[in-house]
Amino acid sequence: MDLATLVGLIGAFAIVIAAMAAGGSVLIFVNVPSILVVFGGTLFAIMMKYPMGQFIGSMKVAGKSFKFSLSPPEEIIVEVVDIADTARKGGLLSLEGKEVSNDFLQQGITLLVDGHDPEVVKGMLTKDMKEAIGRHMMGAGLWQQVGDVAPAMGMIGTLVGLVQMLSAMDDPKSIGPAMAVALLTTLYGAMIANMIALPIADKCKIRAEEEARVKSMIIDALVAIQAGQNPRVIQSLLKAYIAEGKRGAGDDDG
Repeated sequence: MDLATLVGLIGAFAIVIAAMAAGGSVLIFVNVPSILVVFGGTLFAIMMKYPMGQFIGSMKVAGKSFKFSLSPPEEIIVEVVDIADTARKGGLLSLEGKEVSNDFLQQGITLLVDGHDPEVVKGMLTKDMKEAIGRHMMGAGLWQQVGDVAPAMGMIGTLVGLVQMLSAMDDPKSIGPAMAVALLTTLYGAMIANMIALPIADKCKIRAEEEARVKSMIIDALVAIQAGQNPRVIQSLLKAYIAEGKRGAGDDDG
């Protein structure tokens, strides 16, 4: 669970709701027509932009903003050094049946054991990596679109409310509800964009960068193992992928 995403989301809404409550009842900020215009309008406008499969898939990507399992690079380096040592002593076939914590690394080991050429191994793994990054970026693009569309739908709702208000100036009782629609749609649109959609889009981009870095490191490691490089040389090569302050974490003096 990504605590930063969860705490940020809850904290942002808590502050806004507290500000609403401090000035009176929170219920005055609930308006069904405004909700329909902004939430419904945004949903269907975004749906028009994507095929249904991509729309549903990109919505699911948002879940990775809250829960995303990725092996730390330091742990992968330790495993890779052990794998390289095993392969150097007993050949690539000695890796058959060896279990590792990372699925992508496991997939690569299987390709090595099967005896594929280095170009084939690197090509297949690179394609897999690009597809995964593409899914993250598609999700980020969809939520970026939500961040753009929601305020626009809020403005549309504001115009609807103003038209209703101006057309009923002779009826003072109808002015209040119309003004509520006009103002609350703008509020809802801004909240959706800045407290939900744009943060999720940015987090999806970060996930893409993290996954690209780890998978690129694994590909380099597997190519080096297949070439029979010294485990210590491989370890030094892979340390370039982690922060300088953490590079000692991948050392294995055993």
